[in-house]
Amino acid sequence: MTTTGAESDRHTAQTELEPADSARLMNLVGQFDQHLRQLENRLGVDISNRGNLFQITGSPEASQLTINLLQGLYRETAESVLNPESIHLFLQEANLDKVAANTSDDVRIRTRRGFIKPKGLAQSHYIQNIRAHDVTFGVGPAGTGKTWLAVACAVEALERDEVRRLVLVRPAVEAGERLGFLPGDLSQKIDPYLRPMYDALYEMLGIEKVNKLIERNVIEVAPLAYMRGRTLNDAFILLDEAQNTTTEQMKMFLTRLGFGSSAVITGDITQIDLPRNQKSGLRQAVEILDGVKGISFNYFTGRDVVRHKLVQKIVEAYDSHDAVARHPES
Repeated sequence: MTTTGAESDRHTAQTELEPADSARLMNLVGQFDQHLRQLENRLGVDISNRGNLFQITGSPEASQLTINLLQGLYRETAESVLNPESIHLFLQEANLDKVAANTSDDVRIRTRRGFIKPKGLAQSHYIQNIRAHDVTFGVGPAGTGKTWLAVACAVEALERDEVRRLVLVRPAVEAGERLGFLPGDLSQKIDPYLRPMYDALYEMLGIEKVNKLIERNVIEVAPLAYMRGRTLNDAFILLDEAQNTTTEQMKMFLTRLGFGSSAVITGDITQIDLPRNQKSGLRQAVEILDGVKGISFNYFTGRDVVRHKLVQKIVEAYDSHDAVARHPES
């Protein structure tokens, strides 16, 4: 049995899985609801359940696809034990490309070099949230497009005259003693940390155009330390590698936001390079700011990796290892 309803651009659907069987339901949702979280991250929906009644919130296409997957997976529980790998196979076989295609024209990013289309629902929702919120967090492993898409959105906003400047920021986690021994001036020492941002800008705008905009101070690529004491108005601000900010640095960055500005914060909380006695500013911000109106949180997983196929396998292997380490008794 399935019922549906809609509110704004979010769609709420319900499905009742039959026959009701507590053992099969436990098999479906997984330990600590990990199977549901896996579906949520891949499909860009929210799933909750009370017994065998499941509620799904997301786009109409994603909600219906989630219902189909839940029903198919529930049939499988009658004969086999589900695990993250089997959930992944179901997702791979599902018609996810069709769902993404239904929204890709609405969320594609236009730059001087052409259109950039999202790959999958997670990227589609990420782009939509960047456009709709003043502060957007993109959290997940390398290769999921967090930084690339954020830079693309920044370039698009600049070319549409929605902002007057771009400020792209990264923490230089070794900007203390060790950098002091490297040859060159401060700019030459810091540039390697900022190179990924330059590379993205060059590909979207061209080297000559980027260099001219930097000379005119329309584009600023800088280490995080340079943000202290500033208020940035009419700007698109991107903080990359935010997992390597301290709690004080993260608060400082978030309070730089001025009128007409928006900020995107990206990072991977599994790759923190801070000293062990320092808490990641990104990790704390996710805890403190969750639920604050005007702030969007977007979470990517290894299944959203769009680089070499081995990158996805590497990310998933580390995730599995970390899960065992956290719950050795399971």
